[in-house]
Amino acid sequence: MPAWSADGGPLADAGAEGGEQEAASALFAGAMGAFKNPSSHRTVDFDDPIEAAEIIQFADLLLRQIGRARRR
Repeated sequence: MPAWSADGGPLADAGAEGGEQEAASALFAGAMGAFKNPSSHRTVDFDDPIEAAEIIQFADLLLRQIGRARRR
């Protein structure tokens, strides 16, 4: 079963094609798996300040997408 469903959810863009909806879902799931989950299970050493800043900027981008979804 895919990570997204045809009926979408509160963040789904009903006007987007199915592949775009699936990609957006995968983007959020990937961000959680790559950046949020590791620090929930162990100490993660972000020794590169540029990388840490880029992760924060990426999180900001995702939050902007959530804001757009709320306005829809």
